[in-house]
Amino acid sequence: MKNQTHLPNKKIYWIIAIASIVLMTLGSFIELWENGPTATFITHLLIVVVISILLIIYPKKKNIFTKYALNIAMPIYFYAMFIFYPFTLSPLLIICFIPGIAILFYNQRLFYFSLISNVVIVLSFMLYVFLVDQGAGFPIFYKDLHGYAINFLACQVMLYFIFALIKKKIEEQKQYYQQIQEDERLKTTGQLAAAVAHEIRNPITVVKGFIQLHETDKQLPDHIKKHYKLMMDELYTAETVISDFLSLAKPEVSEVETVEVKPALYNVMDLLNTYAHIDTIQIELDIEDDYSIQCTLMEFKQLFVNLLKNAVEASKHGGTVRVKVRKVNDRVQINIVDQGVGMTKEQLKRIGTPFYSLKAKGTGLGLMICFNIVQKYNGTINFFSEEGKGTNVTVAFPLIKKTTSR
Repeated sequence: MKNQTHLPNKKIYWIIAIASIVLMTLGSFIELWENGPTATFITHLLIVVVISILLIIYPKKKNIFTKYALNIAMPIYFYAMFIFYPFTLSPLLIICFIPGIAILFYNQRLFYFSLISNVVIVLSFMLYVFLVDQGAGFPIFYKDLHGYAINFLACQVMLYFIFALIKKKIEEQKQYYQQIQEDERLKTTGQLAAAVAHEIRNPITVVKGFIQLHETDKQLPDHIKKHYKLMMDELYTAETVISDFLSLAKPEVSEVETVEVKPALYNVMDLLNTYAHIDTIQIELDIEDDYSIQCTLMEFKQLFVNLLKNAVEASKHGGTVRVKVRKVNDRVQINIVDQGVGMTKEQLKRIGTPFYSLKAKGTGLGLMICFNIVQKYNGTINFFSEEGKGTNVTVAFPLIKKTTSR
């Protein structure tokens, strides 16, 4: 909702803008026709000129200055009409809907500014009419002051409700658009994997076979053979990447199990504790109860081994990685928090992108697989991070409710 500029089709905008300018100008000249060149006419015309200029320059300069200028100038126009012509209530009706102008810009700060200022100005004016004017200058308004006050506040509440609904709708559309982008990204990666992975695996298998064959050749000197292990390790790394590609392109269809979260996480921690202790990093688990989710144990371990390994690698020497498990509504929420190097906003946006990794030899496929696993079981995964302060990964799965036997 911030700093977004949404205009209708330019042709429609200019039709509306020109019609508004003509009608406002016509209104000022009716005053001239009826009463001559009075101070009211001059003020009326000056306000119309200012609004006209802003409407003309806005499409070319769609910045915060022109937005606020329009949202100040137009209410001034309607307030002036109400003060200049107190014997008609049509300007008061328009004043009730002044914050609606800000809704057209889809700007949250601008809307709140317009809504609050409108309420303060109108209620202050009503207080003035009630205590000071007492119907002398605004007799029609004074006769039913309480009714106008109630109706005015009701209009402001209604406008806030409309704005809240529009805001929610825009956020939902934004999330939907991001989901479409994510699905498209996964689809593209899958197609790439399907086209390339098998073709690469075959020559790697041949090369591995020849290396293993030459390892047993007694005629080769040891100073050559000592490099074979390094070569085999690199080939295994390449095969792992290819396997990751294949799992994205053609995920295995596996039977869904009921996974007990507590023992499964302890199992993952046992696997990673030795790895973490190399840098004297502690992994702590805080879980209130034993929760159950729908998943496969293998994929659950794959997901959290990936996430915890990343947290350990991002942590500083002697740091702590905390795993906190809680029930939030009908979901099991698992938070993995580290106080490591953290990430910038730009890095966060690219999390899970193929071949994007903060590690020197990373491929980014590990996190893509994590996203796939979470999505597969109707879960959610979110990353919150600040550079230099660490990262918080929040994973949530639907909770399986325990049945109590009678």
